[in-house]
Amino acid sequence: MTAPRHILLANVFFAPFTYGGATIVAEEVARALQRRGDYRITTVSLCTRAELMTYTVLKTEVYGITNYVINVPPGRGFVQMYDNPEVTEILGDLMDMLAPDLVHAHCLQDMGAGLLQAAKARDIPTILSVHDFWWLCERQFMIRPDRTYCGQNPVRVEACKGCVEDISATITRFNYLQEISALPDRVTYPSRFARDLSVASGFAPDRGTIWENGVRLPGPGFAAAQAARRAADPRPVFGFVGGPSQIKGWPVIRDAFRALGREDFRVIVVDGAATGGWWDNVNLGDLPGDWKIHPRFSQDTMDGFYTEIDVLLFMSQWKETFGLAIREALARGIGVIQTDSGGTVEHGAVPEQDLIPIGAPATVLRDQLRNVITSFPTERAPHPVAGYDDQAAAFDRLVTEVLAARGRS
Repeated sequence: MTAPRHILLANVFFAPFTYGGATIVAEEVARALQRRGDYRITTVSLCTRAELMTYTVLKTEVYGITNYVINVPPGRGFVQMYDNPEVTEILGDLMDMLAPDLVHAHCLQDMGAGLLQAAKARDIPTILSVHDFWWLCERQFMIRPDRTYCGQNPVRVEACKGCVEDISATITRFNYLQEISALPDRVTYPSRFARDLSVASGFAPDRGTIWENGVRLPGPGFAAAQAARRAADPRPVFGFVGGPSQIKGWPVIRDAFRALGREDFRVIVVDGAATGGWWDNVNLGDLPGDWKIHPRFSQDTMDGFYTEIDVLLFMSQWKETFGLAIREALARGIGVIQTDSGGTVEHGAVPEQDLIPIGAPATVLRDQLRNVITSFPTERAPHPVAGYDDQAAAFDRLVTEVLAARGRS
């Protein structure tokens, strides 16, 4: 029997210290690969714990996956966030000890890009998965200090001087990461938008491929629970999973509902903060309809939220690389009203003419809300969306290609 391929997966966070959509993807794909039986996954991630000595390594295990957690100090400098020699040395030692067949680099912010140098020095094949704009933008999401989207395409670092404290340091960082982009055997992106922007900006122009994220698909009891809720209350229910910020489109959503002129609907907003509090100082009582705050949900409990809504509002005012919540909703037959926000639209379920331009007035959303309420109920079949097993199978094909190109099985 052939030994399982051993993957060393690096991500800034990993269970038991989970945070962020990219971490969820990294965890779910790792679990899916391990379930196949032909992969063994080991992970390395970061934490910041005051009670531990800095740069010590904790060994934990969740889902049968060993996770080496490096304790990094708070207050690290600008350079250490993308090039940290202490972390790189630890990563190299782990590679020597574990001897993985391949290193898979996910989000490396705070960990540093030295991981790819350490793997290169040991002739270990690497796949880099880009989830956001950290490799192009020190602010990570191309959002200006005034909370508006940068909009550069391609990114020209000299034009970043209005957003950063030290343009010379920014240029040094940008050039360093551009050089590092030559090291991985393959670079993956979750959408055409993310790939095209990165390649146009000079990042790994010859090794990029689209590896679309999967989502947690609905459980077997989802449809029945959704039908029971609708039978108990026939009003349409809108859902919003972003915080009350301009960049996620909350002002547009608020103003659109204020202008509706009707009350026959419900709205559920999710408090995504780890301990709650996003909506504590937001007055929802003066808005029409019935409003409720839903606590943050996990992958295991998301069906409980999605059974409660009929239409997801995704009014992002910046260009994102994917949009997990949109795919989660579509996989469950839930309608989506969304902005034309980069890679989030590449599912094909929302006609192009229905996409709301970023910066459009609230009246555009208001009109779509009215159409939903007037035509409700509207039956929607689940839209075909990849699950995490599908994403793992695609990654297996990618690994096979990379290892074959290196003359390895």
